[in-house]
Amino acid sequence: MMFLTFSVAVIINFVGYIPLGNINLTSVQISVNRGMKQALYFITAFSLVEGLFTYVLMRFAEWFASHEKWLNALDWILIVMFLIMGVVVLNMAEHPKNVEYRRRDSVRYGIILGILNPMQIPFWMIGGTYLISNHWITTAGWGLEIFSVGASIGAFICLYLFARFAQYIQDRFALSSRIINRSIGGVFFLLAVIHIVKQAWIHFS
Repeated sequence: MMFLTFSVAVIINFVGYIPLGNINLTSVQISVNRGMKQALYFITAFSLVEGLFTYVLMRFAEWFASHEKWLNALDWILIVMFLIMGVVVLNMAEHPKNVEYRRRDSVRYGIILGILNPMQIPFWMIGGTYLISNHWITTAGWGLEIFSVGASIGAFICLYLFARFAQYIQDRFALSSRIINRSIGGVFFLLAVIHIVKQAWIHFS
């Protein structure tokens, strides 16, 4: 059962970071702008924080699930984050700077985004409750600790592949950082619009 718990965590969190969002796009951005080494620092720091928060959220999954009104507030937090990150990335595209990035910069960024990751709460509120109630995972003994480690590894693998793929695309098609940053900024704004439309639909339907 422990192996199943670990495997489910790796797979679910890997799949959870495939849809475009602020975390995987940031991984892509750092890989393109700072290099793969800095991206690895970011991904590692983020994944460790992800594991810690997964443990806390899974511990209180059923309690979180009873507070659905929080989901609307989280949507607005996401909208603000997408808009801010879109502006930052587009500014980087238009005004590139030659900066020597240090390991602690990428590690600190990973920790900050690991903490300020609003999508993590509804993801594990809903998913955690479902997994526990359907006995896909065990919470007995070291079950949640093993699950959290698996979730951390799943996030790391997915973000690492995003970073690697971004570098492959940049090298294969000789794309400039400016073009890639513009594209990422555009996606951030698109994600903000999607969430705004979602909120409008909820309030006016």
